[in-house]
Amino acid sequence: MQGEAKEEIRSRLAIEDVIGEYVELKRAGRNFKGLSPFSGEKTPSFFVSPDKNIWHDFSSNKGGDVFSFVMEVEGMDFRQALELLARKAGVDLSMYETKGSQELARRKKRAYEAHDWAAKYYQQCLLRSQRAMKYVFERRGLSKQVVTDFLIGYAPDSGQALTTALSKKGFTKKELADAGLTNRFGGDMFRGRVMIPLMDPSGQVIGFTGRIIEDVEGAPKYLNTPQTIIYDKGRHIFGLSQAKEAVRLTDYIVMVEGNLDVVSSHQAGVRQVVATAGTAMTEHHLRAVKRLVGDVRLAYDGDKAGIAATERAIGLGSQVGVELTVVSLPDGAKDPDELIQQDVALWRQAIDARQPAVDWVLDQYRARVDITTASGKRAFTNAGLAIVRSLHDAVERDHYERKIAEMTGTSLSAVQAKSHDTKQATPQLRPIKQASAVDPAPDYSIEDSLLALTAIDVPSQELLTHLQFDLLHGEERQALARYLAAHRGQVLVDTPDDLQKYDTYVKIVLLRADTRYAEWDGNDRYFETARLLRQIEHEDKKQTRDILITELRNAEEADDETKADDLRRQLNLLIKEIARGKR
Repeated sequence: MQGEAKEEIRSRLAIEDVIGEYVELKRAGRNFKGLSPFSGEKTPSFFVSPDKNIWHDFSSNKGGDVFSFVMEVEGMDFRQALELLARKAGVDLSMYETKGSQELARRKKRAYEAHDWAAKYYQQCLLRSQRAMKYVFERRGLSKQVVTDFLIGYAPDSGQALTTALSKKGFTKKELADAGLTNRFGGDMFRGRVMIPLMDPSGQVIGFTGRIIEDVEGAPKYLNTPQTIIYDKGRHIFGLSQAKEAVRLTDYIVMVEGNLDVVSSHQAGVRQVVATAGTAMTEHHLRAVKRLVGDVRLAYDGDKAGIAATERAIGLGSQVGVELTVVSLPDGAKDPDELIQQDVALWRQAIDARQPAVDWVLDQYRARVDITTASGKRAFTNAGLAIVRSLHDAVERDHYERKIAEMTGTSLSAVQAKSHDTKQATPQLRPIKQASAVDPAPDYSIEDSLLALTAIDVPSQELLTHLQFDLLHGEERQALARYLAAHRGQVLVDTPDDLQKYDTYVKIVLLRADTRYAEWDGNDRYFETARLLRQIEHEDKKQTRDILITELRNAEEADDETKADDLRRQLNLLIKEIARGKR
């Protein structure tokens, strides 16, 4: 049923119109082209094909359909992209759901609508309250623009103000409870607080953080929306919808602890800043961020809680595959907001001077113990190795084991022995299957170019008979190469029935052929095909050479002279072949 919804949305939306909201596109024959939103290029290499309903970015080798584009630029998963495009296309997804999921979809829709109205209501209340405006504009120093950008408002302290206003809009008590806007007594969840909306990556309000204006004994300074059918605090990232564009431009993201730190930074012009909305960082947070960027900079407090939060983040970051660094605030600033009030230039400098997360944690522990004593060394290595064990990369673990040994003046073998002993004492739990991380697309552009040429040039297809198909990476490339070799003499204009399983990839290849090679003459296509074939074979030989060198070293270390002699013979022959290929 989801596939039917996807096709209905695709039929209603022009891919060039959707992408045109993010990229300035210009007509280029049957296609459109523009500057890549994923790199800082100056020459357009980003193409959109309305005919094929496909896009491809030659600078990053990314491509796909309208759904994959929205997932890339918005940092969304597929379901979020589906819902965003459904709203844009006017498609009711509940029509494609089962009866039970239709009811849940209806409840979610009403929760979203309630939050839209609540945000507007709170904004109106802010303008009516002199006390709230004084706090927002004078005490916090926020501008009208940033208040508008973040939809900041005010919840009256009567206890029934929002409930009364939304009931007049037709919302029932059950719907308001579903949305997390009422307390257990049916009254307003928030009262007498400045309201900061929590938004999903598309900018849809899904909850609120309420900041008390004047300290009241026993009252929490901040109050957040509870877990609801549309708000999951373990997944939500505050400020992501406002930060996305700046993140793409700077190619990194800063994660802070407080929502108002984000607002202040945004106002000061440093907009690539988000927060985990008052909750501990989770794997879901980092996976959501990684859809946009792999460079994550943490600006947590340097106290015990901040160190513990950074420790947790290191293990998660290693598992997800992001590069984690830590932003240290200069003495005298307790949080980014306070530093920004002093001088935004200091905040920028702190971000630029970030430190690898593990190094930062080790420095924090070293400052807290006397590592000239035996007990200090023991405490330091215990804490340090606990962090190192959370790293998934063996080379990185080795690097930090050596660093711990160096910092404590201890032998590497002693540190490694301690690490091994601790691992042995740790109960072995069953591994949890995690969703695979979305890594940057590998660069197989040479192979894609070869297939693009042979898809549209009949003489070049003859050269495919000289290719070993298993040299190509991925099932889709091998399948397309075999098809072209088996159907020599035919120009490919669309995805054939035999390759429907790889429809998106085939269309990307045809878009590459159309934009790069359509205007080339026959001779140039033929010679380029031959060159690419030689390059693919040459790269394969280089990889084989590296494998043989490694095996030879192992054989020599094992004193297996017979095997070593055979490997040397193979290696010499291969080196000669590589040298001939360069001539």
